[in-house]
Amino acid sequence: LEPNAVFVLHGIALTFVFLLHACRQFPGCGNIVTFSQFLFIAVEGFIFEANFGRKRPAIPIRYYFIMVAMFFTVSVVNNYALNLNIAMPLHMIFRSGSLIASMALGIIILKKRYSISKYTSIALVSLGIFTCTFMSAKQVASDSSLNEEDGLQVFLWWLLGIAALTFALLMSARMGIFQEMLYKQFGKHSKEALFYNHALPLPGFLLLAPNIYHHAVLFSQSELFQVPVIGLTLPIMWFYLLMNVITQYVCIRGVFILTTECTSLTVTLVVTLRKFVSLIFSILYFRNPFTAWHWLGTTFVFVGTLMYTEVWKSLGPFLARWRKRPKEE
Repeated sequence: LEPNAVFVLHGIALTFVFLLHACRQFPGCGNIVTFSQFLFIAVEGFIFEANFGRKRPAIPIRYYFIMVAMFFTVSVVNNYALNLNIAMPLHMIFRSGSLIASMALGIIILKKRYSISKYTSIALVSLGIFTCTFMSAKQVASDSSLNEEDGLQVFLWWLLGIAALTFALLMSARMGIFQEMLYKQFGKHSKEALFYNHALPLPGFLLLAPNIYHHAVLFSQSELFQVPVIGLTLPIMWFYLLMNVITQYVCIRGVFILTTECTSLTVTLVVTLRKFVSLIFSILYFRNPFTAWHWLGTTFVFVGTLMYTEVWKSLGPFLARWRKRPKEE
């Protein structure tokens, strides 16, 4: 991988570690985490990209409002799905189907056509997601309360969580197609899009203000922690949140650098590796039940994703060059 790809992976891994600590103690804290990330990136973009509002956007602002509505909806729905009996591993595996959702909508909206290998990758990822979802459904049914009525209620909430994840997946794919069409018409302005995608949704968080305030109070009541080197003492949950915001910013900036310097294949591979690393972190940290069927489904998802990116074709010339290297005496 390119050096920037390794840089992004390190940032993503650190982000996930801090997020795990937060979710472990307060499972419903997704909204305050997302709001903090949006606020930080918006302030940074307002200063360095928008030049304190003096720089006019290259893409008309009305298109950003449409994109932001999609982006905000996807973020909130993905966060809320974790409150609907959706385990973190299933959450990540489900979101790994983004390539498949993009391809499906591309066929429907853009009338695109793909090769047999691409359709095979669709089948593998779909089968993997179905396998993991089906096995998780059996676990939810078997782990529910002793009362049959309560067990049914838990299972129905889980089904609602699956519906939420499906909606967010399709909405995210639609947003990607919309963004692709904008870039073709007005040119690529990734830094500008990054700023507006995080700045314009900020008023929408007013709808989530009670939840955000509630978790802010809980964070303030967490145990005190002394930050190394600077010696500052603050509640440990605020420290986790600060580290998450910083590392998330590093990830997003790193992805931007990656998209400008590397091929889309490299970016896709980095995202795929991130999902796999995050999945392993989640299983080990939360000690979620993960059966052989889950591993089989996960294998289908990642093999299908790698097949979609045609990594094998890229590795072929590399391995051929490596074999032709003169052996050292």
